[in-house]
Amino acid sequence: MTQSSKKQFGVWMDTHQATIVGRANPALSDFTVLGYAGNAGAKPNTSEKNEYNDEKTLQHKFYKEILTHMQNAEEVHVTGTGTAQEQFMRFMAGTPQFKNTATHESTSNKMSNEKLTAYIAARFN
Repeated sequence: MTQSSKKQFGVWMDTHQATIVGRANPALSDFTVLGYAGNAGAKPNTSEKNEYNDEKTLQHKFYKEILTHMQNAEEVHVTGTGTAQEQFMRFMAGTPQFKNTATHESTSNKMSNEKLTAYIAARFN
């Protein structure tokens, strides 16, 4: 299978937002922004345990929202700030649909949509 016909996606993310980039049609070679996902975070709670549980639940919901844009992904490049991308890649590996997906990671600051699509395209070419 050629590189351009694989289902390849890129994600820029931090703990609160994500931008998903991919090919709308794998036969086409241009990457475009497929969607956005957001995580507002848990609201302060009187119980630390409940706040932690809410935070984990919202984080998993955030990851699932990202994955809805990447159906049948064969390769995913995850970039962003901090350790958010590592946690997301572990979540993907634990999901049956994505356990065989090749994942790569890097660290980068927030960038415009145009720069992100060019960055992801360069990673897969």
